[in-house]
Amino acid sequence: MKARTLKKDKVNIITMGCSKNLVDSEVLLTQLKGNGIDASHESNTKDNNIIIINTCGFIDNAKQESIDTILQYVDAKEKGLVDKVYVTGCLSQRYKDDLEKEIPQVDAYFGTRDLPALLKKFKADYKHELVGERLLTHNAHYAYMKISEGCDRPCSFCAIPLMRGGHISRSIEELVKEAQHKAANGTKELLLIAQDSTYYGLDLYKKRRLADLMRALSDVDGIEWIRLHYAYPTGFPMDVIEVMKERPNICKYLDIPLQHGSTSVLKTMRRGTTREKQEELIHSIRDLIPGIAIRTTLITGHPGEGEAEFQEMVDFVDRMKFERLGVFTYSHEENTHAFTMEDNTPDEVKQERANHLMEIQEQISFDLNQQKIGKEFKVLIDKKENGYFVGRTEYDSVEVDNEVLIDASKHYCRVGDFVQAKITDATEFDLYAEVL
Repeated sequence: MKARTLKKDKVNIITMGCSKNLVDSEVLLTQLKGNGIDASHESNTKDNNIIIINTCGFIDNAKQESIDTILQYVDAKEKGLVDKVYVTGCLSQRYKDDLEKEIPQVDAYFGTRDLPALLKKFKADYKHELVGERLLTHNAHYAYMKISEGCDRPCSFCAIPLMRGGHISRSIEELVKEAQHKAANGTKELLLIAQDSTYYGLDLYKKRRLADLMRALSDVDGIEWIRLHYAYPTGFPMDVIEVMKERPNICKYLDIPLQHGSTSVLKTMRRGTTREKQEELIHSIRDLIPGIAIRTTLITGHPGEGEAEFQEMVDFVDRMKFERLGVFTYSHEENTHAFTMEDNTPDEVKQERANHLMEIQEQISFDLNQQKIGKEFKVLIDKKENGYFVGRTEYDSVEVDNEVLIDASKHYCRVGDFVQAKITDATEFDLYAEVL
């Protein structure tokens, strides 16, 4: 009689949504592997029998994409191609009861802070000694670092507090330890992320300590770039700009989501600020650090935005000439404050307004990039693609900003290395360069 061989479980983690979700998936991957479980992230091999989907529940499109992915793997399970499907992340935090009713074929649903419960499904323990260690799902030369979780802000349009809970900072000591571990494994750039990075430290230290954190991280050997994302503008701690100015390894780059350029809409959005205050803040930052790259995001079609308010935002973008800009259309999210208001702007009008702002931004971006021709920049090489080495300057973040393209037939670069490059040509969103 032949002995029956048990096939060893192989886990594949699928990530939807933002960089914060990617960090959660990397933590999960590290914990599974630390417990001796064969796990991978978005593996293309067909031999994974357990699927974990880390979902996004932020806006309608993202929710639909997450649901489609769940259905795809549930279908694979019914065909016998996989044994188990687990769902975690923002969508299942927010809609767990509905999902259990609608898609009962999923083996278990978990929220955003249920990692120990998810690990139990694999008879695995949450290993505290792995805190600060994280297996990266991309090239090791850059890494996202989540400095806090959740959000205490009351923004009308945002469902993040419903999915991620209240604001919880990680300690400076823990984050420095993580940075040291990353640097030892080849990471040169840290991208600091949070739902609201400027709130950092208020819960732990009873005061904002983002500047102290950035100073401590900039002391870590091997970290050459530190980049700040998702800085809330209201009550912005200007000591952060002072640290940015004094430390050469902190990028002269700030991602500060302003969301609108009309004071009346900002009030409806419950942002706690005005257009005038936002403009004053941007001018103050630029006065302290001339040449800083400011990235912002704006929303079109929020309740209360008529043609006049939208025109205010157009004028705002025209005046402020942001180095980087992303525009989103308003999504009417249940259980948010804005859901109590009438969503009275048609989707096609929201999109037309977003397109109009991006057309203005394209010209601004083109003019700013033209000014870079003939100048030299330190460039971090991210990848090789379509005959080019593709990199970024300190003024550009991963995947959302300008890229520097270096002809691979003329120059050899190593992915993960810094090179000194001279800009030879520029379009709206790309810079062409030669290595010096």
